[in-house]
Parts: sequence; structure tokens; C-alpha cells
Amino acid sequence: MANRKLIAGVDSSTQSCKVVIRDAVTGELIREGRATHPDGTEVNPAHWVTALDTAIKDAGGIDDVEAISIGGQQHGMVTLDANGQVIRDALLWNDTRSAAAADELNSEIGGPTEMAKQVGSVLVASFTATKLRWLADAEKDNAAKVAGVALPHDWLSWQLQHTPGEAKDFSKLFSDRSEASGTGYFDPTTATYRRDILSLALRTDREIHLPKIIAPAEFGGTTPNGVKIAPGAGDNAAAALGIQAQPGDVVVSLGTSGTAFAVSETPTHDSSGAVAGFADATGRFLPLVCTLNAARILDAATRILGKSHDEVGALALSAKPGANGLSLLPYFEGERTPNRPGATGVFSGMNLNNSNPADIARAMVEGMLCGLVDAVDALEKLGVNVKRIILIGGAAKNPAVSQIAAALFGREVLVPPAGEYVANGAARQAAWALLGGAAAPTWDLGKIEKVSANATPDVVARYRTLRDRTQSWN
Repeated sequence: MANRKLIAGVDSSTQSCKVVIRDAVTGELIREGRATHPDGTEVNPAHWVTALDTAIKDAGGIDDVEAISIGGQQHGMVTLDANGQVIRDALLWNDTRSAAAADELNSEIGGPTEMAKQVGSVLVASFTATKLRWLADAEKDNAAKVAGVALPHDWLSWQLQHTPGEAKDFSKLFSDRSEASGTGYFDPTTATYRRDILSLALRTDREIHLPKIIAPAEFGGTTPNGVKIAPGAGDNAAAALGIQAQPGDVVVSLGTSGTAFAVSETPTHDSSGAVAGFADATGRFLPLVCTLNAARILDAATRILGKSHDEVGALALSAKPGANGLSLLPYFEGERTPNRPGATGVFSGMNLNNSNPADIARAMVEGMLCGLVDAVDALEKLGVNVKRIILIGGAAKNPAVSQIAAALFGREVLVPPAGEYVANGAARQAAWALLGGAAAPTWDLGKIEKVSANATPDVVARYRTLRDRTQSWN
């Protein structure tokens, strides 16, 4: 016990900060902590530091920890002045005000096909580059102050290296391929920044400080107390590391957003914009489809029906597949895939027969999941070999979700034990850097549940009809 090496993994997500302390060799969970983040799509990054400090304290501190790594929400724009101070509140991934800027940048590079070729993805409002273009046009005074740009996870890793009030040193700012690949000004194939696209986005020729990219098992710095800081990763790449995903695995994550992503040996370039060509946290690639609306659809269901999450799940399972003809297009916060940032949700097919809590609950769960069925389909069309579907995230804890997912995907779904897989992935990365070796250590994930159900392709077909029918007006 006295000789074991402890590492810490952090998940700084949209809604909260989670910290896990684990044994670097075995992965045994020693202790954990958490703290909440404020709501909204525009947040003062200082709140993330406060939450991280609170979560670390809740986890019993990190005085006995040798290494730490931070996984975090992707894309968020943290603009820094020449002194390393935050210029304005960070725009988060789910802030859609830069939708028009995304279209402009895609066009200026030569169109969606060329943009996908250049940076692996067609830009949508989520990407950092689009937010910088919005800043350049909407807040010219703030844009003129920009001397550096960071993302949420690498900004936090930077803060860990400084004492409060200490001048920030841009040379200590670092990141990894997975996080940088969500900016829109980074080429994941060559692992280099596209500063020409950054300059185009921000409408400036000034040299802008960006985080240096370090290797997956490399340390980028240390805390004032000597804790080594690993590269960190974007949240989905960290989750893939936490779930120990391998090529052939598609991970469907149901958090604030819904994502479907796969570990791939080769990069992807999808000109349709459905699949983002990200990098993963191991040196490989992570083709990914993201929807804006996942667990919050279930939150909305609890408010609409006046039931708990478990009660909503039980209601959904009590209804027939297809909810007696009721369908939901779950664009409650706009949508990223398909790219409809101004869209709203739509109930369709409602009648006296299905105007009841059970069918409404079923339609809401099915609507949330059908967008992820589309996501997996998009990955397959791009050549991703789908051998297993692994379901994780807060909403995956609801038994109704896995049952209905298996029916909609038309194949067995694997559900690992509930856990903080982004934080676990960050911890596993810290262990990798600490222990060395060609790959991250393998940890026991516990019993993985296998869930099967009769396929319901008719439900997916009706959803897609609704999706396509509303394209011109939603």
C-alpha cells in the first residue's frame, strides 16, 4: 500500500468537474470528488478553476498523487491577452451564435469538401475557429487584444502550473492532438496547426500563442507542489481511453451531448460534415459524430411528465416500440448533426391514442437515440468497421435506454458498469505517462452487460422521415 503510485484523472465537462484518484498499475479507485459548473453556453473560465479546486478537495486532495491529467469539454474558446489573462467569458461547444461564421470559413477555404480535406472536418458552430471569426466581427475590441487561444482542458492544465496571482507563462501552455483537432485550425493527419486558418478566422496577421502539442505519454509540466501533468485530452478521446476502446469499437456516449465515435488507424475526411475527423489520445484517430441533444432530453421528459428518471424509463418500457405512432425530433437546443443550429424540437403523429405518459416517454427516449443511430450509420458509410457498440454516459444508466438502444441499433449493445469514463481515461493517460511503456496500462473494467432486443427498423425509418420532412423549415 505504501509503495503504490497514485494518479488523478479529471473530467471538466459542461455541467461539472469530476476527479478520480486511482492506483496507476491496477486502476483501483481510491477516492473521488466532484463539483458543479454554472449553466449556460458562455462561462467565465474562473468557475472551472473553482470547481476543480473543490472537486480535488472533495477527493481528499492530491498531495499523495504523482501525476494528473485533465479531460475536458472540446471546442470552447478561451481568449487570452498578452499577460495571459482571460479577455471575455469562454464560448462553449454548444454555443451556436457562430453558425454563420462557420459557413463563411468553409466557403473561404474552398467549400466543405476542401475544409474536410484540410482539417478533417467541415466546420460547424461548435468549432473554436468559428467562434474566433464571430469574435473578430462582433467584438472587434476584444479580438484586437487576443494574444493567445486555449481550450478548456489545456487552459486548466496551464492554471495548475501557476500559483494564484503568478504571471502566466505562455511557454507552459500545452495540449494534445485530440483536443487540438476540434479547433478547426489543426490538421490531425500531420499533427500541425494550420495558422493560416487561424489568421483567417481571427482576421489578423499577428502571431497568436497556441498550446504546444505533446505526445500521449509525455508530461507537459508540473504543479508548484511537484505533481506531474500529463497531456490531457478532449472528453470523447478521454472516454475512449477510459473504456479501453480498440479499432472496431464504436462508443456511444450519452452525456449533455450525444456522441458516437470509433478508434481508427487511419484519418477520415467527410465532406458531408456528419463525421468530424478528430485525433484520439493514443496517436490514432477518432472519427466522431456529435448531436447536441442527449441526456437533457431525458431531463426534459422528467419535467414534462413530472416523474423521476427511473419512472420515465419504466414508462418508456411499458409502451410499445414506436410509441403508437408518436415521434420526437429532439432538437431542443438546435442541432449540430445534422447542422441545424436554429432548429427546435418537434413532436409528430400525436393523437388521442398516444397522448399519454407512457407513449410520450417512449417517444422521447427513441427520439434521443435515433440521432445516434444516424451517427453510427454515418460512421459505417465512411468505412468505419463497427464490430461492437459500447454505451456509456449518464443517460446509459437508465435500463430503458440500453433496451431501446439495442432495438433501434438492431444489434447487441454492451453496457459497462456506470463510471466516470472521461475522468478514468484521463487517469489512465496519467498512469501511462508515469509508468512508461508502449501503451496505456490495461485495467479491469468490471462486468460488462450485454443487452439485446428485437430490432425496430420501422421506428428509425419514421424518425428519418420526420427528420427529412422538417429540413426546409426546422
